[in-house]
Formats: sequence, structure tokens, C-alpha cells
Amino acid sequence: MQQKSPSGPQGFVVQPRRLPKAEASVRVQDFGEIIVKPTTENVEVQAGRCTDCGVPFCQNACPLQNNIPDWLGLSAEDEMREAWRIASATSTMPEICGRICPQDRLCEGSCTLNQSGWEAVTIGSVEAFIGDTAFDNGWVEPIRPLHERGQSVGIVGAGPAGMAAADRLREQGYQVTVYDRHDRPGGLLTYGIPGFKLAKRVVQRRVDRLIDGGVQFVTHCDVGKDVTLAELREKHDAVLLAMGVYQARALQAPGVGPGSTIPALEFLIHQNRRDLGEQDNDTWHHAKGRNVVVIGGGDTAMDCVRTAIRQGAASVTCLYRRDRENMPGSAREVANAEEEGVVFEWLGSPKALMSRDGSTSAVRAARMTLSEPEFGKRRDIVAVPGGDFDLPADMVIEALGFLPEAFAAHHDDLSVTEWDTVAVARGGFATSLPGVYAAGDAVRGASLVVWAVRDGQDAAAEIDRYLRTQTQEAAA
Repeated sequence: MQQKSPSGPQGFVVQPRRLPKAEASVRVQDFGEIIVKPTTENVEVQAGRCTDCGVPFCQNACPLQNNIPDWLGLSAEDEMREAWRIASATSTMPEICGRICPQDRLCEGSCTLNQSGWEAVTIGSVEAFIGDTAFDNGWVEPIRPLHERGQSVGIVGAGPAGMAAADRLREQGYQVTVYDRHDRPGGLLTYGIPGFKLAKRVVQRRVDRLIDGGVQFVTHCDVGKDVTLAELREKHDAVLLAMGVYQARALQAPGVGPGSTIPALEFLIHQNRRDLGEQDNDTWHHAKGRNVVVIGGGDTAMDCVRTAIRQGAASVTCLYRRDRENMPGSAREVANAEEEGVVFEWLGSPKALMSRDGSTSAVRAARMTLSEPEFGKRRDIVAVPGGDFDLPADMVIEALGFLPEAFAAHHDDLSVTEWDTVAVARGGFATSLPGVYAAGDAVRGASLVVWAVRDGQDAAAEIDRYLRTQTQEAAA
């Protein structure tokens, strides 16, 4: 049923927001994407809900500053090819960001309709549809530089920042080689994010486009072990450090020891390898028939609980020390998890792991409460006296976040911050080493994919300026 708001002399017609998802009872049966692909008509209707407001709050809230109102308007008029041209001008991965960005905290959260009491435009699903349509119709043009340059760039890390930078640099004609420790490119897009949020074929076609365009990938290459940064600097005219953050924060509690818990990323990688068709083996983690407790409250924790549900766990509980309103993960992902049968224990902090016959049997947790709010400060958590409780658990997954690895410890003269992230120049991406740049999580710490894409693109532009200057100086 259509509703009308009093905006305008004839009234502004607002269609209800519709984002079709598979029913929870159906979607938990496999690892397919849960969003049902909309029809062109559905996309036109939803894109047409955009008010084309004078100040595009959605665009301002997007780390990539995507021209959202423009491509929404074009989509509403079934001008999909032009919509794709606009979307791809600011993003190297529209169809990926459209799937995995926390739009409820970014563009859709800032949508004028959302702010004025109506439901936001389904920006993410329209963006993903535009990208899929472009690939399906052959509108995604191969990378064919107008001029080949003799200079080369080495990129450490084949995740979203590295792939975004490789795309932009190759377009400018540079010879690009990407080094990654894994056996496939994609980083967390391939191995960290579950298939029900991002199908692996969507990532692979981006990788294939880079390879077809002349980007070389060197896999099974751990920079610092298999090759040194000094060797990469000798081989390439510039180097970009775009490795992610993979060092998990460890749970510190009595009863925690070897084999008592499973790191979140290890759990997710195992499932993603299954989805990629790799041979199953006894060393891979499986939640079938087990009582699973996931400790943490971010999007990685949501990925873990929803993966455990699909693996057939007997029960899945998310234990988080703060309340729902203070949870760092996407509210959309929390709602999806609840629909799929995950139980949330809010205001519960792990206190110890209990064991029976040498195996974990329960998580003892302390009931917490939030301190009184203080202006400008995050509320502290305080234990409730006598509030301890036990959660049955024969599988405990740690999803407490990630820290940067000590990459710089293996490379003299590379400056780092007090948080072990790579130090870069203010307002840029240059490190303490000439010709070496850094972007994405290597600089920010654990962050969003969309920020990694933004950093990769911007770092590529800075590297391009640097190499052009070097060429001019050599010719002078």
C-alpha cells in the first residue's frame, strides 16, 4: 500500500522499502547468498524512492563518496549502463560493497527518508544489482591501458585494498605484481566473509578481470619470510603495503589453553575452503550437533554464529559484554542472526572455561551492567555481584577482534605506530621508506572493506604521482 507524505503540492509518493530475503528456515540450509536477486522492476521502484535531496547525506556518509543519488536516479529510469558508469567511477568494487557494506551504519543510515521517519532506500541492493547487471551484459570493460609504462609496482596483500590499488595502477599502465601468503587472491573477501554474504564467484570475477588486464599474482608468498621487503624495493619502482590484520585478540581467562577454543578466522577459513570445493578432512572445524558459544560482538562474531547455524549446531549463543545498543557489529547482521536461531546473551563477559574429561563443557560468564553515562565517554561495564552463570559449550569460538601483525619488526627503518600499524605521512600513504606506501588495515587497523577500497584507490593515485615525478626527474 502506498503512503503519502505532505512534501510538495501534490504529495510525494513513498513506496514501502522492500529488501527480499530468503526465509530463515530455507536460507540456513546452505551457504548461498540470503538476498534474493531483485527484478529490474523491483530495482526501479526502490531506486525511485530516492528523494534526490539537496544535500546527499547518503553520499557524505559513504567512505568512497559514491554518487549515490545519480545512479539511483538512472536505475529508476532503467538506464542501467549509465548507472554502472557512474558507480564504477568512484569504486573498483560496487557489486562487492553493495553486498557487504554495513549500509545501516553508512549510506542507508544517513538516508533522508530514514532520518525523517520513513525507511531508507535500499541503496546496497541497488548497487549490487547494477554491478551484477554490468557483468552479465559485458559492460565491465577489461583493463587496457592507453599507454604502457616501464615502471612497476609491487603490492603486498591481495585483499580489497591491494586489489583496488592494482586496478587503478594497471589502468595507468604500470606493471603490477601482487604478493599474497594465501593460495588464492581476495584476502578476507575470499577466506573471511561467508558465502551467504558474498558468493565467491563475485570475488573471482574481479580477480579474473585483474589477471586478464595484466596484473600478476604471486600466491603462497609470505613477505618477510619468502621474500624480503628490501628485495621487493629492489625489484619494483614502488611498493604498496596492503596486508590485512590477521592476529587475533586472545581470550584471557582460566581454563583457556591449547585446543580449548577456536579462533574466529580459522573457523571461517575452513568453511570458505569447503565452499570453494576443497577436500574435507578431520582437522577442519565443524559445529554439527555441538553447543557453540561465540565470544564477541562484531561482524566477525556474526559471521561465526551464522556459519555455525548452517553447519547444524545443536545450539548457538553469542556472548557479548555490552548491550545491543552498544554492539559494534551491524544491526542488520544481528537481526539476520536472530531470525536464523542464534541466541544472544547481552551483558555477559567470559570469566572461565569449564571442562569435563579434558574437554570444554561450559563457559562461565559474569553478568555485567553499564555504568552511568558520562559526557564524551563510552560507558564502562561493571560486574553484577553474584551474577555468574554458565552456558553449555563444547565448542567455543573467539571473535574478539584483530591486531596488526609485527610486520615492521622484520623490516629495518619502517616506522610503526604505538598500535603496530604502519606509520604514514599525515594526509597521505607514504611510509618512512622512500617509494614504499601503505594502505587499508595495515594503516587503520581492523576496519571496513569499503575503507580498504577507498585507501587502495587513493594510495594508487599517490603512487602514480610519485612515479610520474620520478620519470620527469630522470628525463630532466
